[in-house]
Amino acid sequence: MALTASPDAQRILLDVQALDTTLQQLAHRERALPERAVVDALSAEADVMREFVIQRRGELEDARIELGRVESDVAIVEARIARDGERLQASSSVKDIAGLEHELESLRGRLGDLEEIELSVMEKVEAIETELASATASLEAHQQQLADAEAARDAALATITAEAAAARSQRAAIVATVPDDLMALYEKQRERYGVGASHLRARISSASGVELTGSDLAAVRAAAPDAVLLCPDSNAILVRTDESGL
Repeated sequence: MALTASPDAQRILLDVQALDTTLQQLAHRERALPERAVVDALSAEADVMREFVIQRRGELEDARIELGRVESDVAIVEARIARDGERLQASSSVKDIAGLEHELESLRGRLGDLEEIELSVMEKVEAIETELASATASLEAHQQQLADAEAARDAALATITAEAAAARSQRAAIVATVPDDLMALYEKQRERYGVGASHLRARISSASGVELTGSDLAAVRAAAPDAVLLCPDSNAILVRTDESGL
C-alpha cells in the first residue's frame, strides 16, 4: 500500500532535512577545521625541535664527560710533574737527575698537548651549551604557540559541538511530530541516497537541482495531496508546497 501523510507532515520533513544538512556541514567543518591543521603543523614542528634539543643534550653530556676525562688526565700529569720536580730538587745523583729532567720534559710536552685538547673540548662544551640554550628557548616559545593554537582549536570545536547539540535537540523535537512510517521512509532514503527530503520548488527538485520532466510533473500533479512521492532523480521524498509551480 502506498504511503500517505498529510501535506503538513510532509512539509515538516524539509525542516528535518535542513537540520540534517546543518549537521553534515558541522561535521565537515570539524574535519576541515583550520585550527586543527595549525595544531598539527605546530605539533610536527615541535617534535622536530624537541628531538633537536634531546640530541644536543646528549652531545653536551658526551662533551662534558670527554672534558672530565681530559681534566683528569691533566691533573694526573700535573701531579706527576710536581712529584718529579720535588724528586729532582732532592736528588744528588747525576743519573737520576738526567732521567728526571728527561721525564719532566716529556711530561710538560704531554701537558701542553692535553691543555690544547682541554681548551678545544671546553670550547666545544660552550658552543653546545649556547646552541642548546637557544634551541630550548625556541622550543619553549614554540610550545606556548602550540598551546595557544590548541586553545583556539578547542574553542572552535566547542562552538561546533554546541551548534551540533542544539541542532540535534531541535531535530528530535521536530521528529517527534512526524508520523513514524513517514519518518522511517525519510531515514531509509537519507541513509541510502544522502538526502531524505527534497523540496519541489518551481518544478525543480532541491535535492537534485533538476527540473522534473513533463511526464514526471504530470504524475506529481495527478497524485493526491497526501500521497508520499519520491523524487525521480534523487530518490528523496518529494515535498510539494505552494512554491512547487504545479
